[in-house]
Amino acid sequence: MTVRIFISVDMEGIGGITTLRQTTRGTDDYTWARRLMTEEANAAIAGATDAGALKIVVSDAHGDMGNILPMELDPRAELVQGTPKLPWSMMTGIEEGFTGCVFLGYHAGSGTANAILDHTYTGWFADIRVNGLSWNETHLNAALAGTFNVPLLFVSGDDECCNQATAALPWVRAFSTKTAFASRAGRSKSPKTVQDATRRLVAESIKHADRAQVWKPDGPFTLEALLTTTALGDMLAIAPGTERTSPRSVQFQTDDIRMLYRMLLTWMNLGRRVAPESPVE
Repeated sequence: MTVRIFISVDMEGIGGITTLRQTTRGTDDYTWARRLMTEEANAAIAGATDAGALKIVVSDAHGDMGNILPMELDPRAELVQGTPKLPWSMMTGIEEGFTGCVFLGYHAGSGTANAILDHTYTGWFADIRVNGLSWNETHLNAALAGTFNVPLLFVSGDDECCNQATAALPWVRAFSTKTAFASRAGRSKSPKTVQDATRRLVAESIKHADRAQVWKPDGPFTLEALLTTTALGDMLAIAPGTERTSPRSVQFQTDDIRMLYRMLLTWMNLGRRVAPESPVE
């Protein structure tokens, strides 16, 4: 059977990246930070190839989703970029079917102490909860992948990103690229160390893909967004099926993870009307 691997690459958890400037288009730091992102993606591609993958798709999953340098990306992979990246944002392309998926450069969820650049999709979601539990991007994207019978194999990011991943998904191999002292300060392993470890650990994770579980949480689901302003509550509440539960919170109920994910993306895009300067993924 052909081994097919999907790699979703965010930026905040990439080795060597710590500050907001480094992840923001238009700064002098962004130019070299996007190169680190590309090089770490290349390490994962090499690891997947070492493990026998014949089909590799990389999804650029940060900000405007046009950060990875195509001319420097390992040509053994195909690249998904663009905004809005429909229908699954950070995970667009997962619907084609894969042996497993890999999340690189991920970060902890909004409101996490001692985590580098913690957020969940956008800075104005104070928290995203599913059935009362906080879900970060790892949880949301792994659950979506599960609806296509794709298991999450490997996650990299800071210590708290890894802790949150393995607490919910104990079979996942997690690799810490850095330790936070605060949201915008921390100690990172060298990019070369991270890239070497990524190649090795991605290969090992794929070779043992048969041990991974496809994550399919039991429904029904109540999706709740805690917001930073009442203006966001005003705007998000216009989405059909959305209930406003307080001036700064909304919720949505469904039996379908894909519908849950689509509503989250709907809220995120509606929110841009009243919080246009907030970075989103």
